[in-house]
Amino acid sequence: MEKRSIKSPTDRLMVLVALTLAVTVMNATMFNIVLPEIRHEFKLSMSEVSWVSTTYLLVFAVGSVVYGKLADACRLKSLITFGFITFAAGSLVGMLSVSYGMVIAGRMLQAAGAAVIPAVSGIIPVRYVPSSTRGRALGITMTGGAVGSAAGPALAALLSSVVHWRLLFLLPVLTLLLLPLYYKYLQDDQQGRKVRMDWLGGGLLAGTIAMLLLFVTSVAQWTFIGFVLLMSALLLRITRAEEPFISPRLFSNRRYALGLGIVFMTTGIGYSLAFLTPTLLSELHGMGDGKAGWVLVPAAVLAALLSKSGGRAVDRKGNSFLFFLASTLYMICFLMMSSFSMGAQILIALFLIFGTVGQAFMAISLTKTISLALPKDQSGVGLGLMSMMNFVSGAVFASLYGRMVDQGIGSAWNPLIGEKSAEANTFSNIYLLLAMLMMAVVMIYAAAFIRRSKKLHDASSTG
Repeated sequence: MEKRSIKSPTDRLMVLVALTLAVTVMNATMFNIVLPEIRHEFKLSMSEVSWVSTTYLLVFAVGSVVYGKLADACRLKSLITFGFITFAAGSLVGMLSVSYGMVIAGRMLQAAGAAVIPAVSGIIPVRYVPSSTRGRALGITMTGGAVGSAAGPALAALLSSVVHWRLLFLLPVLTLLLLPLYYKYLQDDQQGRKVRMDWLGGGLLAGTIAMLLLFVTSVAQWTFIGFVLLMSALLLRITRAEEPFISPRLFSNRRYALGLGIVFMTTGIGYSLAFLTPTLLSELHGMGDGKAGWVLVPAAVLAALLSKSGGRAVDRKGNSFLFFLASTLYMICFLMMSSFSMGAQILIALFLIFGTVGQAFMAISLTKTISLALPKDQSGVGLGLMSMMNFVSGAVFASLYGRMVDQGIGSAWNPLIGEKSAEANTFSNIYLLLAMLMMAVVMIYAAAFIRRSKKLHDASSTG
């Protein structure tokens, strides 16, 4: 049976989405490795060169919502074609860049095109896969993200050391080779419902997110004032516009709104694995950036191998089962990291396996949970907002982690860590806080979703 299902057009479409997602994740992570080289070549400060990542993140986050909104009204084939061509055009601009401005322009164009991929990677399983087997489809697509996370830093280090960092722009051009396959497997020949696009509302959303990201990275007073003003204007637009960019009905859906909040928290908690671990290995273990990156690879590889199993588990045993399993793996990881942050690097690589696999399982569980909470006519923008929330959460929590590491937290709260340095105590305390925060999220999820999730699973199994 499994062998026959692998040959189905739907599974082939899911594998195609996974391959595309892998390229996107690699493109997002590779440039973090070569920021020092870009800084040296163009004689930039650290804050200036950080815009290579910040501008990409901003455009990517807002673009995922725009594509999600358009997906409710346009053919997916058309959106994917536009996104892939824009993605490739940005890559060519970056590869031919002779100034820092061209590098930024290339990254912004890349993000404007690549944002279609996280949007459709959530929409395609909802449209093409019944709820009873949707978890398995999501598991296949999540494999691509895990593979991209594992391969991105290694490929960046290889290309930048052997050839040049500009060649990192070449990889996304390969997505054009996948475009004919999307035309083959996507059967969305029928035009979606006609809606008027609220570009003013979309612009206000983009400005609000931009000000939020600027505030959490710079903590400047004017950015907070700008955020409050733009957020107020956005809320006013949502309530006054005839067809607003984001319908108020979306947030009157209590399960969706609460699920979005849980996505924000769990994504931020999981972001600690990629953000804090290299710093911990560098400051406490004296490992260089290249060597520190390899410690994360085994966890990413195992997460890729187990993502499909997690998808099957969510179909057989329900969303709540996989959520609680993912939460348990998270807490094991954080408690072990809190207790043995000064342990051997091989132990840290082992602890990261629990957290990274938990991160993959969490994404599968919450994506299916939110997809079941959305009406069909709002699935595009609803899943687009969820995708945007992932990026905003990463930026917010990264800023918080950075400040906690810079300021320190004093004496150790975990008695198992013993007498260590102030830096070791700080990391230990952060991981302990994350374990406690994850426990609080579990309690909120249990109160809001567990009964309903069981009913939905029973209904999908029998129906």
